[in-house]
Amino acid sequence: MRTGGIDSSQIQSMIAQLKAHATRPSLTPPVIQTEAPAQPKAEFTDALKTALDSVNASQRTAEGMSKQFASGDDSVSLSDVMIAQQKASINFQATIQVRNKLVSAYHDIMNMQV
Repeated sequence: MRTGGIDSSQIQSMIAQLKAHATRPSLTPPVIQTEAPAQPKAEFTDALKTALDSVNASQRTAEGMSKQFASGDDSVSLSDVMIAQQKASINFQATIQVRNKLVSAYHDIMNMQV
């Protein structure tokens, strides 16, 4: 008998296999991991360099697209140029805000009484 594209004998076979696996005792007890696996530590300088590199890349992309558009290249539209410039601007403004917060935190730490 076929029910919805699957033969009922196949369904019965799958159910039997599931029951057999459920009732079979486990050969080895489950391993409980007590210590987290060693993960490489993310360095602040690496994260900062990566962020600055991505800001630089977005600015270079925007500059290249604007030069292509100004030279009359038909493969670059004005909207693409404007979007790339806005992305670069937003990335740069976010970087400035992060820098300002870092400088503020540095001054707060330096002014703490020991």
